[in-house]
Amino acid sequence: MNNNHLMRIALFVGLVAAITLAVIYRDRFDGAALEAWVHDAGPVAPLLFMLAYALAAVLFLPGSVLTLAGGALFGPVLGTVYNLAGATLGATLAFLIARYLASDWVAEKAGGRVKQLINGVEGEGWRFVAFVRLVPLFPFNLLNYALGLTRLRLSHYILATAVFMLPAAVAFTYLGYAGREAVAGGEGMIQKGLMALALLAVVAFLPRLIASLRSGPMIDTETFKQMRDTRKDLLVLDVRTAGDFVGEQGHIEGAVNIPVEELEQRMDELGDYLERPVAIVCRTDKRSAKAELLLAEEGFADVHVVRGGMTKWIDAGLPVV
Repeated sequence: MNNNHLMRIALFVGLVAAITLAVIYRDRFDGAALEAWVHDAGPVAPLLFMLAYALAAVLFLPGSVLTLAGGALFGPVLGTVYNLAGATLGATLAFLIARYLASDWVAEKAGGRVKQLINGVEGEGWRFVAFVRLVPLFPFNLLNYALGLTRLRLSHYILATAVFMLPAAVAFTYLGYAGREAVAGGEGMIQKGLMALALLAVVAFLPRLIASLRSGPMIDTETFKQMRDTRKDLLVLDVRTAGDFVGEQGHIEGAVNIPVEELEQRMDELGDYLERPVAIVCRTDKRSAKAELLLAEEGFADVHVVRGGMTKWIDAGLPVV
């Protein structure tokens, strides 16, 4: 066993021990204790705050406590700067730790669906990082480690993390600031509260916006037929009811039927197609458009609505079952 291997084992054991202790004593990690600690730090308080934020990200401590505290302690502008810097530093440290500990092993051992997912992430590069930062599909702390197991370029990861975490950082930092002002009875409490709510509404709307940008364009029947004939990895997803699927119009051979009303509950059945093309059909295309949005919000990267659905397919004289 070489020294590098021993160092990895030691780092892994130390990391697990530190995370375990952090989880056990996480009840002591609250805003009041953090505020007292920062005030005692004097002029180096901002630096210590950013380091504490980074350490919290590495040890799976809740970043929301720190983000709100940053707004309360440093105000909306400097608080955003310190929060974003600390979160980016912590995300980078976790990414590098995971890459050092296990990326080679994962690259060697991964196969099947796991390998496919990794290849999809690496293929999208910074765009995938941007998407998951704006649309938090996975917990922030866990995602940092998971992305370190891929071959994403470090510079792309850091830049996309910093840029695309900014909207949420601004919103939640301002929320912490507004909360502190409300408690202290500062002026303009109503305006500041409304501003905080407006920023949170923008952040809440971002997943839908990004999902619509990430999804593929609507395609006509001819294009759909060409894709079906040439793309063997294409999933044809029919989102009509089970009765319609075997009813008057019939269905396209090989199509998978999941009614749009059941799609959220049955999303795990489509896990193999996260990074593969999906064409959605219904009677026309209204139900398909709803299904497209649901899939895009779950991270499906290549989703298309077939314009006119089964009606246009049948009008074109194409075969059905």
